[in-house]
Amino acid sequence: MQATILVVEDNKDVRFSARMVLEDAGFQLIEQEDPLQAIAFLQQQSADLILLDMNFSLDTTSGEEGLRFLRWLKQQGSSIPLIAMTAWSNTALVVEAMQLGAADFIEKPWHNQRLLQVIQQQLKLTALQHQNQQLNEALNHSDEELIWQSPQMQRLTEQLKAVAQSDANVLLTGENGTGKSQLAQFIHRHSKRAKAPLISMNMGAIAESLFESEMFGHKKGAFTDAKEHRIGRFALAKGGSLFLDEVANLPLSQQAKLLRVLESGHYEVLGSSTTEHSDVRLISASNGDFAQLMGDGLFRQDLYYRLNTLEFRVPALRERPEDILPLCRFFLHKHGMRYHKTGLALQKEAEKRLLQYPWPGNIRELSHLIERAVLLSQSASIHADELALPRQHSVPPGSKDAAALPMLTLEQAERRLIQQALSHCQGNKQKSAELLGITKSSLYRRLEKYGFID
Repeated sequence: MQATILVVEDNKDVRFSARMVLEDAGFQLIEQEDPLQAIAFLQQQSADLILLDMNFSLDTTSGEEGLRFLRWLKQQGSSIPLIAMTAWSNTALVVEAMQLGAADFIEKPWHNQRLLQVIQQQLKLTALQHQNQQLNEALNHSDEELIWQSPQMQRLTEQLKAVAQSDANVLLTGENGTGKSQLAQFIHRHSKRAKAPLISMNMGAIAESLFESEMFGHKKGAFTDAKEHRIGRFALAKGGSLFLDEVANLPLSQQAKLLRVLESGHYEVLGSSTTEHSDVRLISASNGDFAQLMGDGLFRQDLYYRLNTLEFRVPALRERPEDILPLCRFFLHKHGMRYHKTGLALQKEAEKRLLQYPWPGNIRELSHLIERAVLLSQSASIHADELALPRQHSVPPGSKDAAALPMLTLEQAERRLIQQALSHCQGNKQKSAELLGITKSSLYRRLEKYGFID
């Protein structure tokens, strides 16, 4: 399907040049001579992208007419990407246009290849943001039925709802699997940026050499393997929220680069000399001990204070037993719908066993356990023995009781050992990997395999 580009330009020769280039590239053009005509058009129809001249009849240098149109577009809550253009190189005008919502800027006379590149990049970015928003809406919808019963979580969600309306950076701490990523979605859903994308990034899984490319993007040819343009997470999250999970695992060498963006609000795409403006609400999460990490020189204190404008600890599931059975019923419904097994319920003995278990893997472990029970259930009533709960509390690997595992599949045993190692090492990935006798990257592969990454 052809993308429709609205060209707002009073010079018919410039419009003709744009038509020649863009129609040859497969785009459909709508031409308007001034912003008033463009507003009348947009009140009746839409476009996939706007190419806006900044100067018309008022004068040839101030760009005020173009800025007025940008203000109108912003008031409408429009998500149409707009590329501003002018024959005058005016840094102040560029900055003001970008602050009002212009996605990019191009000078006239343009290079045809540059014009096409900017348009294609913005259309691709918009498509990715739309796709991500649909995914987030689907994820958010799946969490709507979950109502916390424990006083701790009711208090926490009320606090998060209160701060969500601000743009203050939020840091969520707590053990693995406590639901930090779901709470990040909760914050975004209750924020002023809810209609814009929520982009997530696992900082522990990103290769150090790819940090800048992943976060800020790169131009084609910026380095040896840069075969095509890449849009970074900060650009994808523009106008929305950026969720940095496992942020404590970010290498020191990259912490300064993230700090610079948080302090200045600016960054550069690799291979480009143009400074981009960051417009994101930052939400971070970690199970790390920041006091110890900063004491050991592994995490910058100035970055920590940038991340934790507001810091909230998410309690472990064993600290809020009132949530266990409501969560079980939620996951029974969720997985029951997924596997077409509705109407399932837990027997009283099964509920009792679930309340007695300490849940070292927290909500994630509970979800996996209920999912397995749903898959294996032969009737509408799930018995205690069908839960496959360990008959003893988790013990640190290497202790004399660790060998007393019940009969499990290799996959179940591996999952169990990983949970025990993480619990024993208080979530520290490096120490857990050493305890298990594997490399940190091997541990991360297994964490992703079993869905242990928030």
